[in-house]
Amino acid sequence: MTDTAVHIRGLRRVFGPRAVLDGVDLDIARGEFVALLGASGTGKTTLLRILGALDRSDGGTVLVPAARTIVFQEPRLVPSKRVLGNVIVGLPRGKDTRATGLRALTEVGLDRHAEAWPATLSGGEAQRVALARALVREPELLLLDEPFAALDALTRMRMQDLVGELCRIHRPAVLLVTHDVEEAIRLADRVAVLRDGNLVTDERVAVDRPRDPTDPAFAALRRRLLADLGVHTPETIPATTSGVS
Repeated sequence: MTDTAVHIRGLRRVFGPRAVLDGVDLDIARGEFVALLGASGTGKTTLLRILGALDRSDGGTVLVPAARTIVFQEPRLVPSKRVLGNVIVGLPRGKDTRATGLRALTEVGLDRHAEAWPATLSGGEAQRVALARALVREPELLLLDEPFAALDALTRMRMQDLVGELCRIHRPAVLLVTHDVEEAIRLADRVAVLRDGNLVTDERVAVDRPRDPTDPAFAALRRRLLADLGVHTPETIPATTSGVS
């Protein structure tokens, strides 16, 4: 299907005796934002790395666009290159390359830092450079591996807003791997939960934007996703185990 950017059927990845991914099925449409939740060690990053051609599969079908980029938890900037050089690293050199890189930096609010060194940037600024570097390649698939996890709470929320805005402008298919349920609901069109090698949840987020955690629909989805992750909030604890007779 031409509208499908990612098509996964029966994906397996085995480490020793353990199948970390055991028959995963997932489709992501072009322009769709999917968040993937799961406890540590459930295979979220393994799935992302397979989609990014950084790891192999042990079975199944994986179809992805050739044009895809990854933003990791660490910005992974080249310390010997200035900010603009980091954004355009690997791009074909031409008369418009610099202007293209500057436009990408303008989108993330860092055009004035084009000649700065990575060591002078804050954590949030460095991650914005990494995002500009990913989007300047005009990917059809953008893979985000917990890109906000190392940031403070306020910077993280600002980065979430920026990523959401830029993804709506550029319209790549997006897979965000995160531990943060609220982040997943805030950003994604769909949220999936990976557990025991399979997707146990794949739900469209039916909450109006801009999404407010105090919205009852937001809170209800958060409770359901936490329960799927094995975390029971007071609202989801069964009466027989909460001391209520």
